[in-house]
Amino acid sequence: MDVTIHASFLPHNDPDASLAFYRDTLGFEVRDDVGYDGMRWITVGPVDQPGTSIVLEPPVTDPGVTDDERRTIDGMMAKGAYACVLLATPDLDATFERVRAAGSGEVVQEPTEQPYGVRDCAFLDPAGNMIRIQQTETR
Repeated sequence: MDVTIHASFLPHNDPDASLAFYRDTLGFEVRDDVGYDGMRWITVGPVDQPGTSIVLEPPVTDPGVTDDERRTIDGMMAKGAYACVLLATPDLDATFERVRAAGSGEVVQEPTEQPYGVRDCAFLDPAGNMIRIQQTETR
């Protein structure tokens, strides 16, 4: 079986702020930016990984979701408990400083050695998505 990750979806509630975070702060390229009916889907990804993308999407576009469910999702997004993505970099300290200096992501955890064997840090993006960044092994 040959299966790869093509795209993951993260909600946004401010497309311009999310675009600035992923493009300007993390350095991802914009692969698509589609508007429809007052909503916007933005596809971004690492320049050197054209087959892997993150789609920043309006939260809860499914018409079957109730108003109560929408409020629950809004509340979970606001406290960083709705969506998460795990990224990796060979220079965690420089990446952490770049994101912190940009001020577009809220620091949740500074670079830390975890008891389960990885060194990582964490931010909330402008929509409240948890962005964890791990140190990759350098050889």
